[in-house]
Amino acid sequence: MDMKLSGKTVLITGGSRGIGFACAMGFAAEGCTVHIASRSKESLESAREKIRARHNVPVEIHPADFSNGDTARRVVDSVGHADILVNNAGAIPQGDVFGMTEPKWREAWDLKVFGYVNATRAMLEKMYARKAGVVVNVIGLAGESFNYDYVAGTMGNAGIMAFTRAVGSKSVDHGVRVVGINPPATRTDRMLTRLRNVAEQKFGDPERWPELTKHMPFGRAAEPDEVADLAVFLASDRASYISGVVMTLDGGQAARH
Repeated sequence: MDMKLSGKTVLITGGSRGIGFACAMGFAAEGCTVHIASRSKESLESAREKIRARHNVPVEIHPADFSNGDTARRVVDSVGHADILVNNAGAIPQGDVFGMTEPKWREAWDLKVFGYVNATRAMLEKMYARKAGVVVNVIGLAGESFNYDYVAGTMGNAGIMAFTRAVGSKSVDHGVRVVGINPPATRTDRMLTRLRNVAEQKFGDPERWPELTKHMPFGRAAEPDEVADLAVFLASDRASYISGVVMTLDGGQAARH
């Protein structure tokens, strides 16, 4: 299916690794000009080379910390012509209501929550003026599950879900769509490192990590490409009547008992 994205420009935050990198590859495959932002210039340069090696499209990098509102606005302003914004930067640590100190909590939300809000607000100004554009927020299944031991993540993701629905319900009046994706545990490098550590502790062998995912739907974690495929579809004209919604991508996990 032709997504009709060739020639479009996309800005992806947290685009050098994991789901963000998979999104960059997915949009590049559709013929988009790709801009990726993250804190690490080295990771961005590596990602750029990999994207260019596989797809013949322009790729620009933006070393930037989106937990700083001025920095987020500066990057968005430099790519204000982008047709698509994918908010993906940020990982909130585990911890219950006492384990998460205020500084830790604020630091996590500055990137994952306010980073999304600031980038979206800045880009919407540009998109509203053009009366066209799409914002895709990659959020997380914890926003639906209310986990005490992941309280900052549960709250942060639930907040971004509400933000997506509220803004996406009215952005259509300006020709702009705002949508979200709630992926489950996804097989990123970060997840694999954690699973290998657990497998080492539990089994004495880090390579037995796949045994820790057998309880998941299909007996495995989601793949970054599976999240990216949905992001590409939602950003395309094939999803032109979808806005103000959060798509759950969990293999039926939420309905399990």
